[in-house]
Amino acid sequence: MNSASLIRLVALSAIWGASFIFMRMAVPVLGPVVLIEARLLLAAGLLFSVGLILGQRLRLGQHWRHYLVLGLFNSALPFLLFAFAAKTLSASLLSILNATAPIWGAVIGSAWSRAPLRGKTALGLALGVAGVGLLVGFDRVTLQPGAGWAIVAALAAAFCYGIASNYAKSTPAASSDPYANAHGSMWAAALLLAPAVPFFPAAAEPALSVLGAVAALGVFCTGIAYLLYFRLVADLGAAPALTVTFLIPVFGILWGHLFLGEAIGWHTLVGAVVVLLGTALVTGFSLRAVWAPRAVSHG
Repeated sequence: MNSASLIRLVALSAIWGASFIFMRMAVPVLGPVVLIEARLLLAAGLLFSVGLILGQRLRLGQHWRHYLVLGLFNSALPFLLFAFAAKTLSASLLSILNATAPIWGAVIGSAWSRAPLRGKTALGLALGVAGVGLLVGFDRVTLQPGAGWAIVAALAAAFCYGIASNYAKSTPAASSDPYANAHGSMWAAALLLAPAVPFFPAAAEPALSVLGAVAALGVFCTGIAYLLYFRLVADLGAAPALTVTFLIPVFGILWGHLFLGEAIGWHTLVGAVVVLLGTALVTGFSLRAVWAPRAVSHG
């Protein structure tokens, strides 16, 4: 990994880690549905503009069903569930629960292929459950009314990412054009969520700070983040996807403490380490695979 890729990797992790504080800032005013619809439309608009510049086409007639499935499970549902959870849970806790996505992906993949979990995978799953239990058991935030449902929603969001990852592995269209998948799935997710907007209006007129949080969430944490991510995948392969998973909680905890005044208790740090260790075992993550030089063909 060269220095440019390292900078992109850290920047992407910091941006995605910040998404949880922006949701925490905006969701009490706008509500989950309006907030996520705005996020999706802003991201889709940015990707559309980039597509015009790069001459990228979506081929809707060929892949519209694929975009709908990907948009539902990789954007609309998880974004909405995390926004709902953000009404109650801290950004730190949200970012750590988000890191369970690869664990859910392994469980779903095992059920999908009807293959038993390997010993290392089962141990990772047990550690992930233990880490979540540690976080839930000692975090004062979980004593608030509705915290139980918020935790279920955040885990369900991570579960949706697990479904999306397994779907992508089994669908040739998912690997054919990553940029088109991001662009098409954003429009599809916005379309799927749009009918719910009139039934869940904003609670109040948003202040400038809330509008700024929405803009940052849509433009930076979604649109620009996808562009950074696909550049990393093109340069380094699949390894960054796992590396980002491990770095997002670091920034989620840091940003939550710095900008929202969230306390960092021993249970937060220990629970995060246990969850991430479980994720590493489930995915077979290795730093050596990330940092090893990668041959690049210029033919």
